Amino acid sequence: MTATSAMSSSRVSDTAGLNDLFTHLLQYAIFAPSEHNSQPWLFRICDGSLELIADRTRGLPVVDPHDRAMTISCGAALDHLILAARNIGQEVSVDLCPDPSNDDLLARVRLDGYAVPSSAEEAMFAAIPERRTTRARFLPKALPKDVSDQCMEIAESYGIELTLIKDSARRGDIARLITRADRMQLSSLRFRRELASWVHARRDTSRDGMSRQGLSMAEVMSPRGSLVVRTFDAGDGVAAATKEEICEGSPTLAVVSTPTDVVMDWLTTGRALSRLLLTLTAAGATASFLNPPLEIRELRPRLRNVLHCRGVPQLLMRFGYGPKVEPTMRRELSEFLIP
Repeated sequence: MTATSAMSSSRVSDTAGLNDLFTHLLQYAIFAPSEHNSQPWLFRICDGSLELIADRTRGLPVVDPHDRAMTISCGAALDHLILAARNIGQEVSVDLCPDPSNDDLLARVRLDGYAVPSSAEEAMFAAIPERRTTRARFLPKALPKDVSDQCMEIAESYGIELTLIKDSARRGDIARLITRADRMQLSSLRFRRELASWVHARRDTSRDGMSRQGLSMAEVMSPRGSLVVRTFDAGDGVAAATKEEICEGSPTLAVVSTPTDVVMDWLTTGRALSRLLLTLTAAGATASFLNPPLEIRELRPRLRNVLHCRGVPQLLMRFGYGPKVEPTMRRELSEFLIP
């Protein structure tokens, strides 16, 4: 038990100490990934508990009209907080969607005794500040079996399905869905406007959104410029616009599926996502998102058919090894706390 653990254990019985402890844990929760780096979560500390609240003002009505991706992001923030708590010797109890009359209240967390983190949890916690996703082309290097096995175990522990695709035929089928989804989205002015609104050049005073990678805003608003930001950069600022480029730059594709498609499934997906990404980071690997086929209603079932999976696809990613990238911006913790 570390000095920090001992300190936190002795303080949790008084209100001021408990508030300080929750504030400490939230410093790690806000490192969670989110669509467009929108950081769509709020927190309230009250009555000896911490509440996780969806910030609907930071929603993405074009690509995420039902707040599915938002809820997944909030689930990832929740799991980051749990890992941080266990790292200082604090067990937590979590009540998901505790108030049927309040859809914004996604979880209520209480400290619940002493915990001993596993070695895997310690490694994941240490990886929180280092976790990145990248749009760069990955190396043609497969994940080691032990890392793939760890990812499969995480999925199993959360009751979800993780499908890892390494064969070129299925990767090609999925790549065709990605390029079709990109064409459909980028033909929409509403989509391009929403995307552009989350690029740093349009948000000079904010600490959220995506890097414009040297593009002008006119380029970002164009279909080709948007694709560079949206999918991934195949090198020298050229968008990965063909299925061949996507296949070559994605040695392993990964799909997370859930039994059903409701808020609880989305939160569970986010909690598992947190651990998958941190496990990859701890192993020196990385990931990125290729979610356009999941954001178009008619294409989502087609992805399920390609995979022959039992559940409902929630995330499409690629796993592998890529270059180091700079961290994305994060807002100040005070901006997430509400009375």
